[in-house]
Amino acid sequence: MFATTASRVAGNTADHVNAEIRFQTEQSIARCAAAGPSAIEQRLDALDHEWDIERYLETMAPSFTLLGLTLGLTVNRKWLVLPFLVQGFFLQHALQGWCPPVPVLRRLGIRTSDEINEERFALKALRGDFRDLEETGSQRGLDAFAATRF
Repeated sequence: MFATTASRVAGNTADHVNAEIRFQTEQSIARCAAAGPSAIEQRLDALDHEWDIERYLETMAPSFTLLGLTLGLTVNRKWLVLPFLVQGFFLQHALQGWCPPVPVLRRLGIRTSDEINEERFALKALRGDFRDLEETGSQRGLDAFAATRF
């Protein structure tokens, strides 16, 4: 009944939509790799500002809730059903990873934080952030790893 946090959105997204998001991510990495270090830096900066699906939902839910409360108090009490519906769906999303906006947002290419971080990790690897890591897991390698920001 309760999906794991890491897989709940992707698990409730159609396979072809997940595949398209993965393809777009791979294309972005390939473009940056071909364009060189400055493109990688620019893309990493853009990724730092990219909203994940949770942030979209965390913005949409209170916006519609406040709209429903405002309309319910000023126009017609029937609008008060909107906040109840929105919060019910938001609770369903928290527990199961699905609510009505999720399929729409995913089709628009909105990614999870894990999907964004996968691209970030690949770009950092291309940039060479992890070249000082040693296979033995020495302290110097662990310090270098800890210094990288995900």
